[in-house]
Amino acid sequence: MEAVTNPRRERVDAARNRAKILAAAAEIVSVHGVEGLAMAEVAAAAGVGVGTLYRRFGDRSGLAYALIDEREREFQSAFIQGPPPLGPGADPASRIRAFLHALTDRTVEQLDLLLMAETASPFARFGGAYDGYHAHLSMLIGQADPTADAYVLADQLLAPLAASLLAHRLRTCGVTVDRVKSALDQLLPLR
Repeated sequence: MEAVTNPRRERVDAARNRAKILAAAAEIVSVHGVEGLAMAEVAAAAGVGVGTLYRRFGDRSGLAYALIDEREREFQSAFIQGPPPLGPGADPASRIRAFLHALTDRTVEQLDLLLMAETASPFARFGGAYDGYHAHLSMLIGQADPTADAYVLADQLLAPLAASLLAHRLRTCGVTVDRVKSALDQLLPLR
């Protein structure tokens, strides 16, 4: 039997360059915000050519989405297979609370990037990661209370964590992250 190879497997040097590029881009965003994310500056900071960046990510928004994707994979891994209470092994109500708190932190951590991504088109927030969050919350709500309308409740619990709303509340209204988490705890239908 012939061995099957994965034609999409990333070369070692390409993986190394990708990691350097994403680290440089993340540093630039943390210091200068999304507005400071310029391809030439990222290439210089990563020690790669600008052409490498454009071939790999297409443009500035492709690079921004790659930054979001990297962090999103870590977050999803944590709630799917990480330790309790975020991961399996805790009661559903505890997992819901841990998930909402972790999602708040995850959203705040990349707020400018997520704001850009979620407002790119009218329904940009929905699909992809949102669908995963919704399915996860729906499952946990159903486990905690089989009579609850888990599908709609999941949307209600996710709504306050839209990047645009969080940015507005945190930056212009003086709301703190701890206050957001406390309010989410009050919304929880399951105790």
